[in-house]
Amino acid sequence: MDWLKSIAPTIATAMGGPLAGMAVEAISKAIGVDPSRVQETINSGKMTADQIASLQTAEIALKARAQEMGLDFEKLAVADRSSARQMQMTTGSFVPPLLSVMIVIAWSTIQWFLLTHVIESSMRELVARVLGTLDGALMLVLSFYFGSSAGSSAKDQLLHQSTPSK
Repeated sequence: MDWLKSIAPTIATAMGGPLAGMAVEAISKAIGVDPSRVQETINSGKMTADQIASLQTAEIALKARAQEMGLDFEKLAVADRSSARQMQMTTGSFVPPLLSVMIVIAWSTIQWFLLTHVIESSMRELVARVLGTLDGALMLVLSFYFGSSAGSSAKDQLLHQSTPSK
């Protein structure tokens, strides 16, 4: 997904937050794929020059739409994670940890299976879809428990653009 951040940072940020549906819709329309295949397309990183140009146009349109609506995707994503963590601290529910463990086990099991077995060609698309979904779910679990690297990424970018003092 790093390539998406370099081409369309607003869309990439929206993908990781509460406005993921808006981002998926923008990507789907821009590159001409079904919304259910957007994550697979992002994971593959294989796009034509025309699709990249369309994605950059969608980035500009999404930025304009966000400004009209007064949205800051990064602040919304941080607030979304914060409210989820706050809810967990308040309720002490066993569901988020249980789901997290199930996702990590499912992801690990699929990875192990892929490394130790040959997948029939008729099943490859299904396995890729399941793995793509689990990859996304695993990233959500990791972001929930360990936070997002968005702040670190922004800091690195600012350091890279700054001029060193003498």
